[in-house]
Amino acid sequence: MKIIFLIPSLQSGGMERVMSQLLLYFSKHSKFELHLVLYGIKRDVFYEVPDEVIVHKPGFEFNNNLRLWSTIKTLLYIRKTLIKIQPHSILSFGELWNNFVLLASLGLSLPVYLSDRCQPDKSLGKLHDNLRRFLYPKAKGVICQTETAKAIYKKMFTHDNFVVIGNPIKTIASGNSLPKENIVLSVGRLIETKHYDQLIQMFAELNQMNWKLVIVGGDALKQSNKEKLEKLIQDLGMEKKIVLAGKQSDVDQYYNKSKIFAFTSSSEGFPNVIGEAMTAGLPAIAYDCVAGPSDLIEDKNTGFLIPLHDKITYKLKLKKLMDDEDLRLQMGEKAQQKIEKYSSEAIGQQFYKAIIGANTPN
Repeated sequence: MKIIFLIPSLQSGGMERVMSQLLLYFSKHSKFELHLVLYGIKRDVFYEVPDEVIVHKPGFEFNNNLRLWSTIKTLLYIRKTLIKIQPHSILSFGELWNNFVLLASLGLSLPVYLSDRCQPDKSLGKLHDNLRRFLYPKAKGVICQTETAKAIYKKMFTHDNFVVIGNPIKTIASGNSLPKENIVLSVGRLIETKHYDQLIQMFAELNQMNWKLVIVGGDALKQSNKEKLEKLIQDLGMEKKIVLAGKQSDVDQYYNKSKIFAFTSSSEGFPNVIGEAMTAGLPAIAYDCVAGPSDLIEDKNTGFLIPLHDKITYKLKLKKLMDDEDLRLQMGEKAQQKIEKYSSEAIGQQFYKAIIGANTPN
């Protein structure tokens, strides 16, 4: 029996990391033949793919100058691959891309399970929004990251199999050998919806001279924000206090030597980095956007949830964490306990049950 996992690429990103962890889980806990189809524009592989997984990529480059023809060729490639493999089950990741997979599988009577990975009420544009309303009911199941997402999707399209499964949160390897430093850490791509300009501005205004702000992540989505953020840091005279560390393959060291995790994103599906910070015992402060942070952070217990773009309150709570070591330690300990339910093993089991229909792997 065979399972196909479909995703545009395994580049550095939250959605891709989750797919990688699911592949690791299924490769260890099932006797299924596992296939991974990478069909996006770049098809990069940043995360580990188990040796047991058979990887498929189109034998042609996606030519943006011939976008329509490249899109048709990719649809046909996916369809031919599905027909050739004849899987027991299909799992597709990616809000824009799930429409693509459903179009490619029309009329094949194959069980396709979908999972969107973005802010659930986010419009994907008129075309894709209409396609979702038409195509998503044809899927075998829709896997939502949060109860909020499930409630929103129920209003968007009709389906009788919605399942809520959070993301597997990678446990950060203990860094007892690394001394803790007065570091406020943030991790994420340097895209506009992360609002790193706000975080930098707020940190600078607090003027806590014995603290540093470290942001781990690189440019993405064709947005060249690193240069803009570097200029902002220079204009604020904070070159020695604010570090843009770029994309890192080993983020664990940053979690282990930091004391606070700060997040200013306004659009999330399920922010893995908050969960990772919590496994490392960091209290987290984040904007309470539509979905995501509130599923992980228990306000005033494991961290602070701040009304969206309320920079005054954000600064007050961030300063409170900086000033109160006992509060940081208490919140960090509670965060580690709360996040245990999102272990890779627990979430892997839930995905297995959702797409295979069995309680335990065999």
